[in-house]
Amino acid sequence: MVNPTSPNLAEVAIKDGEIAARDLGFRLDVLQARSERDFDPVFAALSKQQAGALVIATDAFFISRSEQLGALALSHAVPAIFSYRSFAATGGLMSYGTPIETYSLAGAYTGRILKGSNPADLPVQQITKVELIINLTTAKALVLTLPTSLLIRADEVIE
Repeated sequence: MVNPTSPNLAEVAIKDGEIAARDLGFRLDVLQARSERDFDPVFAALSKQQAGALVIATDAFFISRSEQLGALALSHAVPAIFSYRSFAATGGLMSYGTPIETYSLAGAYTGRILKGSNPADLPVQQITKVELIINLTTAKALVLTLPTSLLIRADEVIE
């Protein structure tokens, strides 16, 4: 699922999704949601297509609705993954992404620039931490058995 009002993010997500689907032998259907009123049709389409899973592209709109999306995924019995912990905590199957705390780095950089630092003088930093959160309660509700090797790698397993 992508947000067409963020074409750059949507384009990257679709391209990456197509490559991954091709490499894994899956079919990729791209669904679009630009507002909350699009969520019900998206989840109805997932049921109609008997989709095996949902990957939600990173987008500010989706981030602000991650808890709602997690609950919808659970209520529609769709195994889904998104990049924020709040999604997995509210019913999404998994989240895989940077911890929300890492965004404070952008704020710190902005603060330094606003206080007069030259951006060219600031060190380049790259986020090196990603978290895998698995909601085992959701997995059980979806009658999914997750491999022990995946559960061991998870940073957090919600039971």
